[in-house]
Amino acid sequence: MRQVVAAAFGSEREADLVEAIRASPEYIPGLALVAEMDGVVVGHVMVSFTSLDDGSVRRTIHHLSPLAVAPDHQRAGIGSALVEAVVQRTRERGGDFIVLEGDPRYYGRLGFEPSAAYNIFIDLPAWAPPEASQIRLLAGKPTVSGRVVYPPAFNDVIES
Repeated sequence: MRQVVAAAFGSEREADLVEAIRASPEYIPGLALVAEMDGVVVGHVMVSFTSLDDGSVRRTIHHLSPLAVAPDHQRAGIGSALVEAVVQRTRERGGDFIVLEGDPRYYGRLGFEPSAAYNIFIDLPAWAPPEASQIRLLAGKPTVSGRVVYPPAFNDVIES
């Protein structure tokens, strides 16, 4: 799994992130999925807990990161299938929505939309468009709003 994540991102940082999330209290074992072909892992996705801060209260919400597919298996529907499977499992566990930071062209096809429309914001790097802060509704419109606060497992990736 580590090799797939590192190859998909061209960096060890995201593979380190997966390990950090897995070792954290925010990890949700049932929401970490892999795709295999002929017994070899070719994709990985995970949803973990993060916080939403409205200025007075922090609430626990679901966050998708990262999604990775081995470069030689990309554009074959593996990533989409992983996202749909983890979205369904999150819904079954009572999740109201999932947030993520990602390419709006890709995730928009999977039912994600800009989170700002729901007053949910992610601090993005300067190069990312505002639409990269995204949400997928699972149970109607969110009744909460605020700024996503990444857990400590994300510190090395965010600060780099």
